Amino acid sequence: MAFYENVFIARQDIAANQVEALTDQFAAVITENGGQVTKREYWGLRNVAYRIRKNRKAHYVLLNIEAPSAAVVEMERTMRLNEDVLRHLTVRVDALEEGPSAMMQSKGRDERDRPRRDYGDRGDRGDRGDRGDRGDRGGDRPEREAAVAAPTGGEA
Repeated sequence: MAFYENVFIARQDIAANQVEALTDQFAAVITENGGQVTKREYWGLRNVAYRIRKNRKAHYVLLNIEAPSAAVVEMERTMRLNEDVLRHLTVRVDALEEGPSAMMQSKGRDERDRPRRDYGDRGDRGDRGDRGDRGDRGGDRPEREAAVAAPTGGEA
């Protein structure tokens, strides 16, 4: 039997226990066709990247599956028929991951746990002074005069 990972997203207006019932329904389809669901993860109600059928959020669920391809095809057919499932993706993998997925690992990470960049002492700005002006440029720049340039070409 082959290994598969399936992620499906369900509408935002259904309850979490209804999402669990959907997951049970899809797992039952897999077991009826000779496979087994080795891991289920409910990732929660999350924002989607773009609106899908007027939904800005969705319930995300991951299933790790060990089953023949016919069982996965039947589960995907059931997902297409169910109006609560907005999207689904099934990928065949070489081996199933043990332990929590990357989505569940990042959930425990806190804003304060991220490493902070050290930009050093930003007070030293060279010889530009406090206002950031460049000072005297020096060189051969002539002083501007307040003279009005003569008109070129035609007369008035």
